[in-house]
Amino acid sequence: MMTPADIEQSRFNMIEQQIRPWDVLDTTVLDLLGQVRREDFLPEAVRSLAFMDTEVPLRAPHEEALRLGQCMLAPRVEARSVQDLKLRKTDKVLEIGTGSGFTAALMAHLAGHVLTLEIDADLAEQARANLRRAGVSNVEVRHGDGASAARAQGPFDAILLGGSVASVPAALLEQLAPGGRLFAIVGQEPMMRAHVVTRTGDGRFETLQPWDAIVPRLANFPEPSPFQF
Repeated sequence: MMTPADIEQSRFNMIEQQIRPWDVLDTTVLDLLGQVRREDFLPEAVRSLAFMDTEVPLRAPHEEALRLGQCMLAPRVEARSVQDLKLRKTDKVLEIGTGSGFTAALMAHLAGHVLTLEIDADLAEQARANLRRAGVSNVEVRHGDGASAARAQGPFDAILLGGSVASVPAALLEQLAPGGRLFAIVGQEPMMRAHVVTRTGDGRFETLQPWDAIVPRLANFPEPSPFQF
């Protein structure tokens, strides 16, 4: 069993060896990663994996959970995605794919309010419990399909997709307020890229594609047809 000193050393190593080298240099985000206890958002059986550079399954059987995207993303991916949204204290945020609730907890410390949608009812309940234990009060976890369930709640200042999609969902772009930002990892294996889309004041959308990552799919978002003509 890891001692408290071992845990803090592992957390330090995660930040310095995995996250900072991935161009996560915002000191506020780095400080949060040292304060919000990632391991407390994981089931007991997999807490030893909390600081590893990998996805961590949130339920058993673990192989199936990873295949279905029921996992906590790698630390560097979570950290970089939160940093790239450039959240402000007044922001209203939508997250699609709650998972463990850890990313929502990070964003809650940076924004005004976070609505996070989780398609799996059991995971949604686990995330609520995790956030409650962590003392996070400005996150609403809702059991729902992120591909369709958030329309009535917009517009949002920031939207984060906690898994990959084949293309940036146009319906979610329409939920962005002027100046709002959407983060998604887009593409097909073996090539996916982070997309940061900003809605300009005149209603146009500007897109940056700053880095590559391969992450599990979000459920129910459209996939391209396998047929070629």
